[in-house]
Amino acid sequence: MLLMALRIMARMNCDPEPLRAPHAAPENGESHPDSESLADELHRFWKPLPDKPEETPERIVRALWLTASGTPASVDSAADTRLPALNEAASARLRELLERKKSGVPLAHLTGRQRFLGIDFIAGPAALIPRKETEILGCAVLARLQGLARERGEPLVVDLCTGSGNLAIACAHYEPAARVYASDLSHEAVALARMNCEHTGVAGRVEVMQGDLFEPFEDERFLGRCDLLICNPPYIPAAKVGEMPPEISGFEPELAFNGGIYGIAILMKLIRNAPRFLRPGSWLGFEVGEGQGPQIARQIAKNRAYGNIETLCDARGEIRAILAQT
Repeated sequence: MLLMALRIMARMNCDPEPLRAPHAAPENGESHPDSESLADELHRFWKPLPDKPEETPERIVRALWLTASGTPASVDSAADTRLPALNEAASARLRELLERKKSGVPLAHLTGRQRFLGIDFIAGPAALIPRKETEILGCAVLARLQGLARERGEPLVVDLCTGSGNLAIACAHYEPAARVYASDLSHEAVALARMNCEHTGVAGRVEVMQGDLFEPFEDERFLGRCDLLICNPPYIPAAKVGEMPPEISGFEPELAFNGGIYGIAILMKLIRNAPRFLRPGSWLGFEVGEGQGPQIARQIAKNRAYGNIETLCDARGEIRAILAQT
């Protein structure tokens, strides 16, 4: 992938020149003369994070460049977008964004965008940034949802701990027949999820409510009527929160990832209560943390409310999502 052209000024007190976009299309593999200096600058502060494999120095620059130009873009969409020339004001904005990235601010907080399952979402400090690893759960859920739509017509979907609304919105986006409801304990996350419903064009088909886990759904509309119940809960043990990269612990809401003493309290509550809401032959799907999968799968197997249990692994063989059918 072509590294984006950006002139890094050697003398901070001189007036910066307007920044020029590459003359060649991004995908043609040619190198612009300023690319190497930019790559060097990025590599001096950039540290790869395993939960954000899509972020590389080249892609970071593209996303920040477009954002500085007035067209916010996720790191994925920026990879396929031709870069415009930047005027003096946009050049200064880009330098400001680069400095903030150096300080550890998440890229998605700087661009205000993050892609999940092919959809660009609004991102911000109000909720956890959607991760590529959650697409493991997302893809499996969508496959089950499409099957349920064929069998039942208009499947009822409930997404708990919705955060930015990425899982709920993906369900509505890829399965128009689905009736989707979502909830989150955080008022700020609920506001962001509702904003994303508008942003992605599914506002009339996804209802987002505020409340703790099952609390908003304790009525006859949902009890024993849900076809699919999904959740990406907090699952990081409290003792490990301080060990997380500062880019996560310092900028993303702790409520979204702190899972209590052992990290499984919410997971166990989810498994215990979901059968009250699910129709026979329906599915519970949720994400688990690294190392938690085998233990959680054994706990589900002990619950007679569930029959078919499936575990989904990442590229390293770690169980990262579990599906259980009632």
